[in-house]
Amino acid sequence: MLLAPGYPRSMGEGVLQRTMRILGAFTEDAPALSAADLAARTGLALSTAHRLIAQMLAEGLLSRAPGHRYTVGARLWEIGELSPLAQRLRETALPHMVRLYEATGENVHLAVLDDPTPDAASAVFAGRLTGRASVPTLGRSGGRHPLHTTGVGKALLATRDDAWLDAYLAVPLVPETRLSITDPERLRLEVRLARRRGYATTREEMTLGNISVAAALGAVPGLPPTALGIVAHIDDSHDERRLAPLVVQAAKDLTRALRHP
Repeated sequence: MLLAPGYPRSMGEGVLQRTMRILGAFTEDAPALSAADLAARTGLALSTAHRLIAQMLAEGLLSRAPGHRYTVGARLWEIGELSPLAQRLRETALPHMVRLYEATGENVHLAVLDDPTPDAASAVFAGRLTGRASVPTLGRSGGRHPLHTTGVGKALLATRDDAWLDAYLAVPLVPETRLSITDPERLRLEVRLARRRGYATTREEMTLGNISVAAALGAVPGLPPTALGIVAHIDDSHDERRLAPLVVQAAKDLTRALRHP
């Protein structure tokens, strides 16, 4: 039986935990699911799933979709837009992201560190700008990606202290491509390099053919660690030496704007 990640089956859990299991069953690859799908993915009895679905529909947490399926409801989007990541971070970052996009013509990503514990930490994309000529990427707003294979993720790792990094590296690193760095000591060297020069890079570590350059923002009260980066195709016109100063300056400008609104 396929259980939604992060929600182990428990006979003593309450309605909130079961509701979160339902919501956690939806993924980018499965944005619409039937009641049977939701029951299978959560481990809930079908009758329990039906009951929860009816309650969640009434509250706007789920919406009906064709084919007797369900999607995440608009009420969740409405609530999510009240988050500081939307109202404060993304709205402040948007003009800086636009300028970076205009200067490079490439994908611009804004990501924050989600670290309930170091061994479960990841990069959550809080914003994204792209254009017709931009290279295809896997990043999307609200998407979650590994720290060790993305430019913004490595930049976020560079903001953590050595004890945190030790705990993160104690868990095996899963490759996304054949060029992903999975050796802990090699990644540790990458993080030290990012700290020293003020920006992080990846080369074909998340998507073959792409390079990413990212810089962490300075600490901002009330916001999680944040990084700004771009993803471009590897060719002579988009090298690290040209992109890095643009990204670093944009991160500095955004930090200043967030600290002094």
